[in-house]
Amino acid sequence: MVYAIRVEPGAKVDLSRIDADADGGLTKKQGEERFDELARELGDLQELLFAAGNRALLAVFQGMDTSGKDGAIRSVFKDMNPQGIRVASFGVPTPLERAHDFLWRCHIQAPELGKVGIFNRSHYEAVLVERVKGIVPESIWSKRYGQIVAFEGTLTAANTTVLKFYLHITKEEQKQRLLDREADITKAWKLNAGDWVERRNWDDYEAAFEEALSRTSTDQSPWYIIPANRKWYRNLAIVEAIADALRPYRDEWNEALRQQGAEELPRVVAERERAERGE
Repeated sequence: MVYAIRVEPGAKVDLSRIDADADGGLTKKQGEERFDELARELGDLQELLFAAGNRALLAVFQGMDTSGKDGAIRSVFKDMNPQGIRVASFGVPTPLERAHDFLWRCHIQAPELGKVGIFNRSHYEAVLVERVKGIVPESIWSKRYGQIVAFEGTLTAANTTVLKFYLHITKEEQKQRLLDREADITKAWKLNAGDWVERRNWDDYEAAFEEALSRTSTDQSPWYIIPANRKWYRNLAIVEAIADALRPYRDEWNEALRQQGAEELPRVVAERERAERGE
């Protein structure tokens, strides 16, 4: 079953019509069992991706504050080899980053072939935060959608699978998560007064997300809306979408590895025989 909601190219997104409490008709136990199966498969697929070395994966995570980007990243990629993963987080641009075009800081973090790249926030901040806070005028941010699509097209043309996940929570769920952080001393490090300030702009951010999702989801680099009020369901929907995207390459990767092995085996045997002869 498909749990993530794929945004079709050209579709107009209305987040108010999407149930953030969705559970796919599963119990939490059923969802977690299915998640574990898919997470293990994702680990196997990553090994093939790394060994074949002819494709890369970029997973982009966006969402309102407290939507669970950090938790999703920790959970979804738990069975992957961390040596083949790089997580890049994008906060307020540094002076060096501001001295370049808005895509520069993200492009240099794009994964090389054989690797998995994860963006915790991303180039989309340029049409979200910078739009809502008025950091740049509409005459600038309105042109960035096309620039983003072109940028992602460049990545996909270079054999990078680009998957983008919007973690969809309700305003009420966000409030409860913020209150839970205040009540749990072990989560005190996550407290940020700015989160309450940003809540005042909820409607503006939601409108910005809806336009970004509507204008930048393509066949090559699709957006997936992830119902995220239930953390276990959030994780299941994401891991299934990634596994579904990578699974079609399994046979191609296995064939590439067979060919590599066939080419390398004679050299290995020859070197072994030389070693046995003491040469």
